[in-house]
Amino acid sequence: MSRRALDAAGITEPALRDAYTACLRLNSRTTSSFLLATRLLPLHCRPAVHALYRFAHEADAIVDDPGSLSDKAEREAALDTLQQQLDMALRGEDYATPSLRALAHTVARYHVDLRHMDDFMNAMRADLAATEYPDYGSLRTYCHGCAAAPGLMTAPVLGTLVSQREAAPHAIAFALALQLTNILRDVGEDLDRGRLYLPQDLLQAHGVDRSRLQWSRRTGNRDHRITAAAKSFASLANDSYRDAATGVAVLVPQVRPALHAALAHYAAILEEITKNGYDVLHRRARVPRHRRAALALTCVARVIAARAKKS
Repeated sequence: MSRRALDAAGITEPALRDAYTACLRLNSRTTSSFLLATRLLPLHCRPAVHALYRFAHEADAIVDDPGSLSDKAEREAALDTLQQQLDMALRGEDYATPSLRALAHTVARYHVDLRHMDDFMNAMRADLAATEYPDYGSLRTYCHGCAAAPGLMTAPVLGTLVSQREAAPHAIAFALALQLTNILRDVGEDLDRGRLYLPQDLLQAHGVDRSRLQWSRRTGNRDHRITAAAKSFASLANDSYRDAATGVAVLVPQVRPALHAALAHYAAILEEITKNGYDVLHRRARVPRHRRAALALTCVARVIAARAKKS
């Protein structure tokens, strides 16, 4: 973590500074898009956002990138261990890991509702138990835990112009837009893991089931019924972007460019899925480099404008 960010956040205690710096160091090994988004945030927000992201990533890694954890029981045990470590950190016990120490400090400082953490951990456990979802309603419940809950944790860090209760529906809509895009982009990879997030009733409406998806994934052959189902799900995702975009306005102006950047990036992924003919089983949609550069320049311009207004 840069000294300027830690200073701006008022984090002066050496052990805490080290803990937040450890979060940044670990996060830098994961995703460049997240790091870019955090650089668009005001300095004082960045340490807490890194702490929250690190916690979410560690739990998600147990579920989706288990390494030596070869079976469900081992992953469940690993999640239980993380939960125990989290509880210890929230109690202020000294032997918590650096990343969880930073998280506990963030939770206390910004009065993060612990129910959101419970919802998130329950969603992670659901990923080890549920392999499909009967309808869109049940999928939305899952999305609330795995995506909206982290968003609700982050909202008080970013700062809102309304109460947290009033801001909550907007944070949920924002997270849902991004998560639905992730689900559609990753259909093939999730199928390889034994998971199918596309709702069963939507698939059945187009004459698609798991075996047909597996056949297409295995053989490389496309099927117009799968294309129609993917297109139908993409429509649900597109609808969520309209709700998410209006919600950015409830945030303080200085953080809006980063949120606009995230929305623009994921909307571009959805556009690439459309350009690929909704082929989500054989091609992973990626935003071309020149498009990413253009989006980044637009967001940087917004950051400059927002900071100029503040000054």
